[in-house]
Amino acid sequence: MKKRTQKFYDNQELIHSPRGRMLRIMSEYLGPEEVFRKNKIQDTIVFFGSARTQPQHIVAQTIEKAKAAGSSVEKLEKLERELGMSRYYEDARELAYKMTNWSKKLKGSKRRFIVATGGGPGIMEAANRGAAEAKGLSVGLNISLPFEQSGNPYISRELELEFHYFFMRKYWFVYLAKALVAFPGGFGTFDELFETLTLIQTKKTNKYMPIMLFGNAFWDKMIDLQGLADFGTISQEDLDLCFRTDSVDEAYEYLTSELTKHYLEEKPSPE
Repeated sequence: MKKRTQKFYDNQELIHSPRGRMLRIMSEYLGPEEVFRKNKIQDTIVFFGSARTQPQHIVAQTIEKAKAAGSSVEKLEKLERELGMSRYYEDARELAYKMTNWSKKLKGSKRRFIVATGGGPGIMEAANRGAAEAKGLSVGLNISLPFEQSGNPYISRELELEFHYFFMRKYWFVYLAKALVAFPGGFGTFDELFETLTLIQTKKTNKYMPIMLFGNAFWDKMIDLQGLADFGTISQEDLDLCFRTDSVDEAYEYLTSELTKHYLEEKPSPE
C-alpha cells in the first residue's frame, strides 16, 4: 500500500523552519491558554527575583564547610553576602505560603490569585515552594536557556509550562497577573519589572495591578524613581506605581487589601 503523504500540520521540518515561526508562536499562545482554562485559573500573583538566591540553611552549611577548609577571606566574604541575600528566599517562600492560604479560602468556581513564577531556582523556587507547602497550586512559566536550570520541583505538575520565546512568556506573565512582587534580582528581574511598569504607565494594560518591590536596602540602591521624576522623564504620579516593603506581614496585608478592594468587593451599580 502506498504511504500517505504527510499532513502539513504534522510536518516537523516545516514547523521548525523559519517559515514555521508563526506556528510556533501561536502554539505558545494557544497551549498555555488551554492549560489555564482546564485548570480553571482566572488570575495570578507573579513573583520575580534572582535565580541565584539560595535557602538560608544551604548557605550556612556552605560557610561552615568553607571555614573548616580554611577558605580565603574573599570567599568567606562572598558567602556572607550570599547569606544576607538568602533572607529573601525565606521571605518569598513565606509570602507565597500566606497568599496561597488566603486564595484557597476564596469562594467561587475559579481559582484566584495563583502564585506564578519563571519556574527556575532561587526566588522562583521559593515562591513555588511556599505555595506547595500551603497545599495549593502554583505556575511555572519556564524558558529554555542553555545555562540555567528550569522547572523547579515545587511547581504544580499540570501547571509547568516551557517556552522558547521570551515575549510569549512575558505575555502570559502579564495577561493573567493581578499583582507583581519583585524581589532582588538581576537583568531578567529588571527587564520584567520595567516592561510591566511601561505597560501600566502607557495604559496598554488597563487593569489595576499593584507592583511591590520587596527589599528596601536593595531597591533603594538600585532604583531612584524620584530621580527620574526630578529630571522630568516620568511624572510625579508614576512614583505611586510601586509599593516598597521589607516585611512579609506588611506585604501580605497590602496585597490582600488591594486585591480585595479592586477584584473581590462588589462595586455599586451606577444609578
